[in-house]
Amino acid sequence: MAPHLSPDAVVSHQSAAALHGLWLWNVSFAQVHVTRTRRHGGRRTPSLHVHAAPADSDDVVPVDGLAVTSVARTVADLARTVPFEQAVVVADSALRPGGERLAVTVPDLLAAVRDGRGRTGNAAAERVARFADGVATGVPESRSRVAIHRAGLPLPVQQQHVYDSFGGWLATVDFWWDGAPAVVGEFDGRIKYGRSLRPGQREGDAVFEEKIREDLIRAEGHAVVRWTWRDLDDFAPTARRLARALRICEA
Repeated sequence: MAPHLSPDAVVSHQSAAALHGLWLWNVSFAQVHVTRTRRHGGRRTPSLHVHAAPADSDDVVPVDGLAVTSVARTVADLARTVPFEQAVVVADSALRPGGERLAVTVPDLLAAVRDGRGRTGNAAAERVARFADGVATGVPESRSRVAIHRAGLPLPVQQQHVYDSFGGWLATVDFWWDGAPAVVGEFDGRIKYGRSLRPGQREGDAVFEEKIREDLIRAEGHAVVRWTWRDLDDFAPTARRLARALRICEA
């Protein structure tokens, strides 16, 4: 990356997000993105995208020997330039600590957005900052919450602990719509099972344990709706299943 940079260039946008270790989904890495402090003069080549925008010293941090936009500024920049779903993924990630990187806060994101008032896409960036919450534990859950929102369904509680009628812990579920009974939503995918494996545990064992937990949750009377990565690309059928479960549980 470094040979492409001018002395006053700051690594920004998805290039900065990658250096910060933030989650990224469905964004292009064909070009290195940098920002130079100027009113005009943005340009693109097949390998480089230069953005023209102010970058104050507070917006710049060192990462691996490079000048890089701060996490909050990086999220604000991306939220102005990529679709809502992709922006929420990176914003949710920024709101969680990762490695040596400290989590930012929603006020941090909103301040970074306000600093760019008047820039194209700023209204969209503010919507992202207000929607993000950092509770999701990965890209699938961030995408799921966006899909639920777009379907017009009430937003659920995330990472909810579920207990049986005797007070015993059953599971921590991805999504929970409170009620008596409640509706549980679970993303079901290899990414999730791989992430949750204990040392020495096989993926098949994790799947089996997950099914047992689901049976125990259903035994308490709660409805369980599952979906996969493929379902996130066409969420309408899953949204209908969720809506039906919510109606039944509210009856």
